[in-house]
Amino acid sequence: MKFENVLAEVDGFGKFQILIIFMIVIPRVTLPFNFLLNNFIAVIPSHHCNISSLEDRADLRNLSLEERLVVSIPVQEDGTPSSCQMYTEPQYHLLLNSSNITDLTTVSCQNGWVYDNTSFKSTLATEWDLVCDKRRVNRATATIFFIGVMLGSAVFGYLSDRFGRKRTLLLSYIVTTVFGFASAFSYNFSVFAVMRFFTGFGISAISIITIVLCIEWVDIKHRTAVGVLMSMDWSVFTALLPVVAYFVNDWRYLTATATAPLFLAMICWWWLPESARWLISNGKLNSAHYYLSKCAKVNHREQFMTDLKPEILSKVILVENENRKYSYLDLVKTPRMRRLTVLTGIVWFGVACTYYGISLNVSGFGVNIYLTQFIYGAIEIPAKAIIFFSLSKIGRRLSQAGTLVLTGLCIICKMFLPQVVGALGKMFAEAAFTTVYLYTAEIYPTVIRQNGLGYSSFMARLGVSVSPLIMLLEEVWLPLPNIVFFLVAFAAGLSASFLPETQNIRLPETIEDVEQTGVKCQRLSYQVFDSSLLFTFSCTGMGV
Repeated sequence: MKFENVLAEVDGFGKFQILIIFMIVIPRVTLPFNFLLNNFIAVIPSHHCNISSLEDRADLRNLSLEERLVVSIPVQEDGTPSSCQMYTEPQYHLLLNSSNITDLTTVSCQNGWVYDNTSFKSTLATEWDLVCDKRRVNRATATIFFIGVMLGSAVFGYLSDRFGRKRTLLLSYIVTTVFGFASAFSYNFSVFAVMRFFTGFGISAISIITIVLCIEWVDIKHRTAVGVLMSMDWSVFTALLPVVAYFVNDWRYLTATATAPLFLAMICWWWLPESARWLISNGKLNSAHYYLSKCAKVNHREQFMTDLKPEILSKVILVENENRKYSYLDLVKTPRMRRLTVLTGIVWFGVACTYYGISLNVSGFGVNIYLTQFIYGAIEIPAKAIIFFSLSKIGRRLSQAGTLVLTGLCIICKMFLPQVVGALGKMFAEAAFTTVYLYTAEIYPTVIRQNGLGYSSFMARLGVSVSPLIMLLEEVWLPLPNIVFFLVAFAAGLSASFLPETQNIRLPETIEDVEQTGVKCQRLSYQVFDSSLLFTFSCTGMGV
């Protein structure tokens, strides 16, 4: 008897599983809100040097504001005042002949800047003058956040396999809430950067643990549907983010708003079940029996759990040593696990790097930033339908490789048709992200599944952290970032083609399951005489 047999008897996709999904969607609201928050709080609005100190000069008192700008600030090619330069002395002759601007001495802004607050009441740039020479510091806020996510993925991945999914998830809620609100009340940029780092550190667990908890409670038949459904919340809330940002256009309030749903999530946490798979793998049979009984009761399958004693669950997942503590070293100790680890790391790096290479460059779409972000979120919804069909018909491996290659091709073509192909590339990038979460959760065994997701997410966030820096390559050559993103996507797609297929195959429970895949076993029968039940199952390979 395998865990899938038990899950089938208590209904692997009943009201119990639907309640789990509902309770997990609540904290997942914060994922796109925080991951894409930088698009709104780090916006640099139109600005020019502050010339208010010149108002006391007698020779400028009679001039209008427009005339003062003309004589005090150089004009850019598009006719707007320069963002970072001003004249050393007022140039009155420009009021008569504005074309005579050669050989005029300019300096950097001496008294700060004046910002256009039409679209944004305040941003990081306007709060701490992160413009001109400090422009890169402003862009680095996304990198700082994702470095926190990267390290948090590794730490929480280990903690989840060591102490359980549920307790680790609560710790994540607390850390994210505390530092999320601390970010909103930061009094200088250095403090803000540290708070955002720890916000990313905490929120990483919400991303990787919620998907695993759902997959481990769902039967084989519904894994694809649940994996796609769980990713649908990202697209919906990505489209909702610009609506919220439009009405909450102060960066402090917007940062707090992005964190607020976690209060409700912490209330719902009390009713969230621990993973029965993890409990059995760690010898906690009574607790596993308790949660399976709750599942059976909610799904109206109580009779089965009445006959199934906790001791029988020890036969469901066979572990050599229940007291063994797994770590990241187990990802590379054996040949097949080592191969999976290398390949999934490359795939996750490529998926995340290209996805955020598109997502964090919404200004390049050519329209209002709010509308652009909404389009980028809405375009992901049909991507879910496409990838659901693809995962069901052609499997995980070809879907993963195909969406990555198509994303890369769209990034290259975006140089010529940015408005059309940019949104299409976003759709394929989201399809690749949807696939990789489900695919990776199915590849790694239960005993180190969260370690595997933690490592993979670490590689993904490494890719995300690099993504804003790749965009800086446009200063060297404008098409260079797109070429680099294409090469990354192609390498990830090639790596995905070497991964095993996991469609309609039971989840591996132990490292031995992974190492012995491809081996066909004889049909076996187990009789449980205490309950007068007969369990029959096939021992088959995982398709590697």
